Amino acid sequence: MLPLLAPSAIAQTNPPQNAAVRLITLDPGHFHAALVQKSSYPQVSPVVQVYAPDSPDVKLHLARIESYNNRADNPTHWQEQVYTGPDYFEKMLAERQGNVVVMAGNNRIKTEYISKSVGAGFNVLADKPMVIDTRYFDELKAAFATAAQKNVLLYDIMTERSEITTLLQREFSLLPALFGTLEKGTPDNPAVTKESVHHFYKYVSGSVLQRPCWFMDVAQQGEGIVDVTTHLVDLVQWECFPAQIIDYKKDIRLTNARRWTTDMTREQFKTITNLPDFPDYLKKDVGSDGVLHVYSNGEINYQLRGVHAKVSVTWAYQAPEGAGDTHYSIMRGTKANMVIRQGAEQQYKPTLYIEPIQENDAYATALTGAIKTMQQQYPGIGLKKLKTGWEVIIPEKYKNGHEAHFGQVTERYLTYLKAGKLPVWEVPNMLAKYYTTTQALELAKKSKDH
Repeated sequence: MLPLLAPSAIAQTNPPQNAAVRLITLDPGHFHAALVQKSSYPQVSPVVQVYAPDSPDVKLHLARIESYNNRADNPTHWQEQVYTGPDYFEKMLAERQGNVVVMAGNNRIKTEYISKSVGAGFNVLADKPMVIDTRYFDELKAAFATAAQKNVLLYDIMTERSEITTLLQREFSLLPALFGTLEKGTPDNPAVTKESVHHFYKYVSGSVLQRPCWFMDVAQQGEGIVDVTTHLVDLVQWECFPAQIIDYKKDIRLTNARRWTTDMTREQFKTITNLPDFPDYLKKDVGSDGVLHVYSNGEINYQLRGVHAKVSVTWAYQAPEGAGDTHYSIMRGTKANMVIRQGAEQQYKPTLYIEPIQENDAYATALTGAIKTMQQQYPGIGLKKLKTGWEVIIPEKYKNGHEAHFGQVTERYLTYLKAGKLPVWEVPNMLAKYYTTTQALELAKKSKDH
């Protein structure tokens, strides 16, 4: 059951009678908080309570919501009610003006936000990462236990599960006649590899993204190895062992991990933050040459139930002309490899390939059967023959983009709220994911190769 608002609160916000969900946005320092509201949802009240410190972050957030309300195509109708006093968090907990708290912002305090919000009986939909350091892993673990006791749902926003090439990579890997079985791999030749390249300078919702200055402080944002890598570790679990419970105490073994910096000049910093200089808390990361060094890159080599996997994230300052964030992924099967590439050859659009180990008539027959099976769930997909195998042709209607995935995750979460529970594997697998990333950070800090 969802916790209900007091009658006085209902009278104040006056949501539609059928709005079972009333959102609270807490300290929205990251643009992902706004993307949750890029779409409207019939079961969600248009009145949203915002509790935040008085800062440029909240002003940027409100401007993004306003742009969604004012767009010509399918505008939203959000009504933001904002409180920005210094006691914003305590005020949120006391006033109980909603039943789902959305969090996307400064990660240094996110685990505390999660813990206290769940403890007060709020459902929580949190952007990744939920935790950035081994010191707070036990606090997150306790928060999940509290959520179970309070009968509320704590969930993180895993957008990459909604990306169509990733979805199809997973679906094809579940067809033994086509994929075979997943290889075990070795440290030097993992069975699963996922690599992600991101950029500090980027466009979001049609304009240059203004980053908060703390985004470049790993003490607040988290290092790359515990931030974006969260998505990659999640996908390894989700694709290799779908709907299975992973026990982080038994199923995960780290092999090695490393971290390295991205360098940013003062002028580049100014471009993405609109600030003239580095704040004092970043001076610790500024070298004698006046360049900021951000530990935004990381790589993890590990075993998951004996399957060797490698995940890595790299942040550049700006993408080459015509390019953007990119993703590479391979799942190696005994009969074929499922590969996602997103380079210049693919015009920087993710493209899925099926590359058989041994191509023959029997395999071609299996492939024909597999694509017919897949077309029942994804009408319109097809195959294009290449020298190395086949490219999976995916209709444009399935390519809705990263920003739209936030709406898809939110809709999934709303379905879970209505049911009153998450799938049984989600909570243990969230813990497994954050155990992997936080332990990898500790290992990388000890490594000489960083």
